[in-house]
Amino acid sequence: MSFRIWSDLLGLRGTLELHRLRSAALATNAFGDPCDRIVGVYLPPGYDPTGSQRYDTIYCLHGHGSNLAKVLSAAPWERNLVQMADDAMERGTLRRAILVLVDGATRLGGSQYVDSLQNGSVAQYIAMEIVDEIDRRYRSIRRSSARAIVGKSSGGIGAIHLAAHFPERFSAVASIAGDGYFRLTMPSLFPSAQRAFERSGGDLAAFVGAIESAPVRGAEDFSALFILACAAAYSPRSARAFDLDVPFDLQTGEIDDAVFARWLAYDPTEYDAPRLSALARSSLCYLDAGRSDEFGLDIAARTLAGRLRESGVPVRSEEFVGGHRNTTGRYIGAFSALLEVLDR
Repeated sequence: MSFRIWSDLLGLRGTLELHRLRSAALATNAFGDPCDRIVGVYLPPGYDPTGSQRYDTIYCLHGHGSNLAKVLSAAPWERNLVQMADDAMERGTLRRAILVLVDGATRLGGSQYVDSLQNGSVAQYIAMEIVDEIDRRYRSIRRSSARAIVGKSSGGIGAIHLAAHFPERFSAVASIAGDGYFRLTMPSLFPSAQRAFERSGGDLAAFVGAIESAPVRGAEDFSALFILACAAAYSPRSARAFDLDVPFDLQTGEIDDAVFARWLAYDPTEYDAPRLSALARSSLCYLDAGRSDEFGLDIAARTLAGRLRESGVPVRSEEFVGGHRNTTGRYIGAFSALLEVLDR
């Protein structure tokens, strides 16, 4: 009954199901984030659980500061990615496939979708636990050549990370305005983050507590939360909450090159030979960004495309008129590009 209610609520011709999955990989996270997670699964029009047809599967990752509820939100004149995909599949302009919606929310707004001492084994959770559960429950094509992963913003870099570290699970990847080229894009956020931390005397736990209780939050607060989320992912010191290194001095704001170097190891524009070799096994790496991206991620995508091509990675890169926000519609182009190269 609940499946039908969700489908009717969103006006879908296909079906949206929500499942609770208990994750062993997330059980060790430092912030008390739930290891019981809701996974959204969109089944296309005509899907028959007892039929013979099997479908490609695309795993979808949201950006920092989002969650599954926000991904599924809709309003008059605004459609979410499931509604857009459902309409395209019904009209026949997009090949029918299963979409898996991952909830990657954490207390700090996100995990960058990597395994870390602070957040738990997030990449393992997605690539192993969720994939195995989907293949067990649904009529998916159960091989990597029929699986793709896509995300936007922090989800974009997360998708590339997963494709580079689990090529046996995902054969194609798409990043929509994904984080990257840290040498250019990250330092612009450091000054505002440092000012926000300074207001809490450099006490990171106190800063987060104040943000959680504040009725409103400013731009500097969001920059600081993002930097903290990245630090928990890229430069944790231990499995104790907030025992992490930020890439600048909390008092002066001076960049800490040693910590920043740890971040660069996760930047796809800085990938080492094994990671590039893994991506070269992909059937496609699709990169997309708005030419007016407020965080310079259009330049990041352009830089990444060039470096991946030099390493033999099959790349398709597109730019569009617009910025970092209101990009949900770009998922349809990414879905189409991925389905062109997946098994039928």
